[in-house]
Amino acid sequence: MKPCPRCEASIDDSARFCSQCGAPQNEEAAEELDQYVQRQAKQVAGGAGSGGGGNGGRDGVTAADVFGVAAEELTEREQLWRRGSYVLGYATVVVALTQITNPGAWFLLLGGIAILPPTRRLLGLPVGGTFKREAMAGLYAVFVVLGVVLFFAL
Repeated sequence: MKPCPRCEASIDDSARFCSQCGAPQNEEAAEELDQYVQRQAKQVAGGAGSGGGGNGGRDGVTAADVFGVAAEELTEREQLWRRGSYVLGYATVVVALTQITNPGAWFLLLGGIAILPPTRRLLGLPVGGTFKREAMAGLYAVFVVLGVVLFFAL
């Protein structure tokens, strides 16, 4: 029996991993663990849809389809648009929820949800792409104008 270098638990001399903390006990086990972690990271990032047969893509929809490309792949202008959409969308949703008893708040809520980037991609999946940012911004503007008009009219 030897102690685990990580947690000091007694483990068998031939053990590849510690039974208490899971730490690898030799270089081969460490490399195996590293490869496993890399495969899991690819599956989470949506890379499993192109091979391996993992559960990354049901009906051909991967995580990249739903959440879009990674932030590193976007231009600075696209990142700014995405951040602005999130801020504007969530701020509109919060305002709508604070005034939910007013009928105009329902249009504000719809507008806030429409401008969020995941909504744009999810609504575009059935037609094979994403809706244009300008189309979603126009939809947001229509809902907000209707909401504000109803908010003050009623």
